[in-house]
Amino acid sequence: METIYLGLIQSVHLLLSGDPELYGIIVRSLLVSGTAVLLAALCGISGGIGVALHAFPGRRLLINILNTLMGLPPVVVGLVVYVILSRSGPLGALGLLFTPTAMVIAQTILATPILAALTVSALLAVKPQVRDTAMSLGATPRQAAWTVVREARFGLMAAVIAGFGRVSAEVGAVMMVGGNIAGYTRVMTTAIVLDTAKGEFAQAIALGIVLIMVAFLVNLGLNLFQGRGAV
Repeated sequence: METIYLGLIQSVHLLLSGDPELYGIIVRSLLVSGTAVLLAALCGISGGIGVALHAFPGRRLLINILNTLMGLPPVVVGLVVYVILSRSGPLGALGLLFTPTAMVIAQTILATPILAALTVSALLAVKPQVRDTAMSLGATPRQAAWTVVREARFGLMAAVIAGFGRVSAEVGAVMMVGGNIAGYTRVMTTAIVLDTAKGEFAQAIALGIVLIMVAFLVNLGLNLFQGRGAV
């Protein structure tokens, strides 16, 4: 208990002192995860809208595949990205392995099926009468589809937050393809693992506090957005 107590006191001191190494890790983590979620949103939400609002052969199978990929093991993603980006891999010449770009790629792959599957779920939950009413009022198919998307906007926001939560807490994949290099690819989760293994709990606890605060602030933002939308 004394170790935990001392680590907590030291972690608060680190946060308040503006430790450059600590805040460098925090900023890097947010940039990598934020970029990955943005890319995943562009792919996942647009793809989810296409699947949810159009009927085509194999649609149900595709939805089941997306739901399955929501639980895609991070280490498998890390392995695949590592092999592709390694020196002997098809994209090895680009030299992306052990760079922040490789971490973004891995996190984007993890988040995209989550965003796509939750987008499909949110859109299918909208009552069919919404689209029918829009069409009866003279809306074009595109305008009617946009009406459905607007009705599901809170579900889409929740999907983005779920995707961000997934990638911001990820360890295995980013460590495999990023290498946990100090000052370059070390992010909050990998730093926590390293510091804990070395018995240096102060920075690990500080980063854990930041991770929890980021999750809290993101969810608070969603709740405020939902509250304003309900007015």
